[in-house]
Amino acid sequence: MALIQPFKALRPKPEIAHKLASRPYDVLNSAEAKTEAYGNSYSFLHITKAEIDLPDDVDVHSQAVYEKAKDNLEAFIKQHTLFREEKPCYYIYQLIMNGRSQTGLVCVSSVKDYFKDVIKKHEFTRPEKEKDRIDHMKTIHAQTGNVFLAYNNVPEIDAIIANWKKTRQPVYDFTASDGIKHTVWAIDDDNTIATISNTFVQKVPATYIADGHHRAASAAKVSQAFPASQNAEFFLTTIFPASELAIMDYNRVIKDLNGLDKEDFIEALHEDFMITQSPVPVKPAQLHEFGMYLDKQWYILTSRKGTYNNDPIGVLDVTILSENVLDKILDIKDQRTDKRIDFVGGIRGLGELEKRVNSGEMKVAFSLYPVTIQQLFDIADSGQVMPPKSTWFEPKLRDGLLTHEI
Repeated sequence: MALIQPFKALRPKPEIAHKLASRPYDVLNSAEAKTEAYGNSYSFLHITKAEIDLPDDVDVHSQAVYEKAKDNLEAFIKQHTLFREEKPCYYIYQLIMNGRSQTGLVCVSSVKDYFKDVIKKHEFTRPEKEKDRIDHMKTIHAQTGNVFLAYNNVPEIDAIIANWKKTRQPVYDFTASDGIKHTVWAIDDDNTIATISNTFVQKVPATYIADGHHRAASAAKVSQAFPASQNAEFFLTTIFPASELAIMDYNRVIKDLNGLDKEDFIEALHEDFMITQSPVPVKPAQLHEFGMYLDKQWYILTSRKGTYNNDPIGVLDVTILSENVLDKILDIKDQRTDKRIDFVGGIRGLGELEKRVNSGEMKVAFSLYPVTIQQLFDIADSGQVMPPKSTWFEPKLRDGLLTHEI
């Protein structure tokens, strides 16, 4: 059963929360982070992407970057930009994007649950990405990146959170520059805290990583480097009930056609797909339908019956694309390491796919129908993993509002 705890968050003064909160470190490159933080000394990007405060030619994975992050975090604390909560609390985090609301519980989850698979995974991780966050956490002695977990709804927990939101004032309530509204409540009542903790132990057999496999894996490994730290035995998570969540598409762009010309490539696709041209960009409307953008033309690809398996993994469109196109035709065997493929979150829109191909950087793009929450749960429960970058969640939790010190 899921073991969670309240924690003493390191968090900003309410009046500057909107300036400090930043987008997650892994959705921005260094140049984008530097632009976003320009003129804002409060931006938490000074801690999560500290290379923005160093010369442009610095190696972003060098120890100098992590030391700068540590210095910046210590300065934020010394200047009272950030303060430590007086007692361990749970937090409620509500995000509203385009009129749609989702609310989760911010807590710390057990590293032991991660290793025992009570916290279930559906993706493999990449060692170089793990190392970056391991080095960051070990240097600054804090977890700044929130791991996004999901669980099957528990009515008692739903009721507690709904009542607290209705009857208490939030500690933060602001709309970010991208239009997403962020509201946070602190649950500081001892009886309520105990009820939440006990209900999770009794009624939540498992939680599922929705977003943040690398942050979770890194936190688990960092705990082994701090065996004397009880704080390091838990890591920062926000847990959402399944009914609150929706998964967006996660699309693919490919650098080349593996030596094939356009006509031969399309002919090879005909074996497993029915293909029609489209006068407009293709956002798939159903399972087993794909959009393809090649040579300034959109196509609709529909999987032929009998060309895929119906098990929890085989039925996924990301699997069908992987097996029947990327592997079979383009010889892309490992999407985690192959430099010929890149991934584009659905939040960027189909225009981003066109841009990447029209620029000549990429040769072909594929748009996919999103994975469902139930598919994610089924795969994690089966002990299998999805192809890399199968799910994209929006809106993203902001870094800096709630930090866990280890």
